Amino acid sequence: MLNRPGMGWGLAAAGLVVGYWGYGWPGLALAATAIVFWLLLQFSRAMRVMRQAGSGPIGQVGSAVMLNARLRPGLTMLEILPLTGSLGVVIGDPADEAFRWRDAGGASVRLQLERGRLQSWVLEREDAAAPDR
Repeated sequence: MLNRPGMGWGLAAAGLVVGYWGYGWPGLALAATAIVFWLLLQFSRAMRVMRQAGSGPIGQVGSAVMLNARLRPGLTMLEILPLTGSLGVVIGDPADEAFRWRDAGGASVRLQLERGRLQSWVLEREDAAAPDR
């Protein structure tokens, strides 16, 4: 619902205005309390996801094929990390927002993010056997 960057802040400002307009200073205090509570919930969620992802081996995933099947455009890194169970390996320049995860079979998934949202991904598989000549 809050996919647009300014929408959350707009709703917060609207809550403050409506709280003050409807109930005065107590309404403004209630709206501010609700906003702070929501921000604390988001921070707590982010810390839990990062703690779980940080405990796994960097760049490793159980199955690259299953990860590939679960990805969809627009996912944030906070939504991707629970799917992988670990932090990804940065590919190239960190500003490029490209990450890779590998599984034990040698398959890997390369993700390209833009402004923090998943834009594209590629499943790369190693050949099981070299071709006969």
